[in-house]
Amino acid sequence: MVKSILIVGLGGFIGTVARFLISRYFQVNVTSVFPWSTFIVNIVGCLLIGLIYGISEKGDFLSADIRLFLAVGICGGFTTFSSFSNDAFLLGREQEWIRFALYTSLSVFIGLMAVYAGRFIIKLT
Repeated sequence: MVKSILIVGLGGFIGTVARFLISRYFQVNVTSVFPWSTFIVNIVGCLLIGLIYGISEKGDFLSADIRLFLAVGICGGFTTFSSFSNDAFLLGREQEWIRFALYTSLSVFIGLMAVYAGRFIIKLT
């Protein structure tokens, strides 16, 4: 268990630093109301997690530790949106359409409401 925690932690560090650097680049170099840095990080994270799990499903190209490092660590640190999208994809692949619709719509809606609630609570204090 400790080994897995260290593997994920190291990957998370790398993913988080990469996200910070990309976000900083866009803040300095791009003037736009659209959140390009977050958008690009989320899409790249989704592509990466798709590639990682796609390679894993093709055969024994990635050990469990490497998959943990790349998918949970780096992609998880880079963006949790990649994990959300992969989970939604798996529900769709299994043709769990009701669960897919509930998971995606509730995640987005409740996530937005949670952000609003957090901001509202802080404004009250």
